[in-house]
Amino acid sequence: MITAGIDMGAQFIKVVILDDGKVTARTIIPTGFEPLEAAKKALDNAMKEAGISRQDIKSIVATGAGRKSVDFADSSITEVTADARGTIHLNPSVRTIVDIGAEEARGISCDAQGKVLDFAKNDKCAAGSGAFVESMARALEIKVPEMIAISLKSTKEAPINATCAVFAESEVVSLIHSKIEKADIAHAVHDAIASRVSSMVRRIPVEKDVALIGGVANNAAIVDVMQKHLGTEIVVPENPQYVSALGAALSAAS
Repeated sequence: MITAGIDMGAQFIKVVILDDGKVTARTIIPTGFEPLEAAKKALDNAMKEAGISRQDIKSIVATGAGRKSVDFADSSITEVTADARGTIHLNPSVRTIVDIGAEEARGISCDAQGKVLDFAKNDKCAAGSGAFVESMARALEIKVPEMIAISLKSTKEAPINATCAVFAESEVVSLIHSKIEKADIAHAVHDAIASRVSSMVRRIPVEKDVALIGGVANNAAIVDVMQKHLGTEIVVPENPQYVSALGAALSAAS
């Protein structure tokens, strides 16, 4: 049976197509100002990649912040449910999931079957999300990949105390004027995110194994500091930005 999962993220829309549980296509496009049209385009792109037509798809399930806008989906599930379903499918040993997206983060406790036992979310603030990294990279006048690379080479602490991205940007500018090395500022930015997210995750039982998913999981500097804050090794599934869409596709098949 062919199914599709659509993750309606704030910044990107991700689609995963499954054929009897096997991934046959993955696509990702910017959400833009017309999320529904973007979702249709993302699905079309995925169908082309899989070599199928709309009639071949037996069920479509949407998830993500904009899931209710996908009027062509057969049903929808919450991001928390999709995260747990997708993560356990890829890494059955995981019991705690941390999902950091463009605008928000969440921590999820689940069992071996992917059933959600507890969860916590941060408020919609850039300071605990991928948007914070992008904003601070602009303040440092470098690209995000460079910011990640130099952050991993940092040798000194340069704390950022603000919990708001707007005020944090002012702190970054002050650090620049104080001649603090960009590598140390970059590390401080990643550490600020990890500190905020870890505090939120600790509101639920944190049990091994711990997985980090979402687009920010591709950021090696975030993974590094998250491991230090949580005091444990973190599992990063393959294609972490697609885990929620995978969970939705799996739900469509059940």
